[in-house]
Amino acid sequence: MSSTLLSKITTTTAGLSSTILRIPVGLVLMGHGSQKLFGMFGGYGLAGTGQYMSSLGLHPGELMAALAGSAEFFGGLALLIGLLVRPATVFIGFTMLVAIFTVHISHGLFIQNGGYEYALTLVVICVSLFISGAGPLSVDKALSNK
Repeated sequence: MSSTLLSKITTTTAGLSSTILRIPVGLVLMGHGSQKLFGMFGGYGLAGTGQYMSSLGLHPGELMAALAGSAEFFGGLALLIGLLVRPATVFIGFTMLVAIFTVHISHGLFIQNGGYEYALTLVVICVSLFISGAGPLSVDKALSNK
């Protein structure tokens, strides 16, 4: 990766608010990804999540589960430490849009009905972090200073 591209990806103009936003969101996303990938926190792991994804018409289900779980887990980890936050938000945001339009949209907005409010909130957070960058307490900031 050229230093110019790396600089564009890692530069941040954000204040501390970006850091405050990305850390808890990263932790929550890592938890959701752990459910899909590893069966932690009451999740079904790759096999169970893959069966569910297949039932939604997302084939091959296990691959789709691995992609969604990886976007959540590794994207969440990237947000947590502030490493390559902009690319991470693209993967997370895309994953959430797929979730909205394949699972949640028919249930309306509210989460108690299986709606899309949580996924939509994550999309908005991703857009915000994509625009602002990781903030001052991040690996991205350290990389952009070099």
